[in-house]
Amino acid sequence: MADSPSALNMIVPDFSAPITGATPFKLSDHLGKKVILFFYPKDNTPGCTAESLRFRDLYPEFEQANAIVFGISRDSLRSHEGFKAKLGMPFELISDPDETVCLMFNVMKMKNMYGKQVRGIERTTFVIDASGRLVKEWRGVKVPGHVDDVLEFVKALA
Repeated sequence: MADSPSALNMIVPDFSAPITGATPFKLSDHLGKKVILFFYPKDNTPGCTAESLRFRDLYPEFEQANAIVFGISRDSLRSHEGFKAKLGMPFELISDPDETVCLMFNVMKMKNMYGKQVRGIERTTFVIDASGRLVKEWRGVKVPGHVDDVLEFVKALA
């Protein structure tokens, strides 16, 4: 869906997925707010921890900009609950072990890890506007400065 330039400004199809907290995630439940979906490879790894901490630290500013943040990886809900508690995250984490959401957003890539080819999530962030349109994507994200860029974009979004 999101890998072609024509996907920008298109309505994102509604989807649901398991999430930390009590209620399953459903995209349509968040119409009227800007939705930030940040896909990351794995709970409790250095880059994913750094990115999640930055989203945590800037979360009040995202809220002021009428935005809600969700992290997504293939980790289990149990892993997510531990990761969320450990870092004191104010936002929920979506569990996508069967890669349904990852495939919908085309974030699964072949990567080199310790000299071996492995299939994993490419660190990617999407912004969906209050009407449900995909308005921005960052692929192949490098963590330093990224969350600040996302916040700047969301604040500027009408």
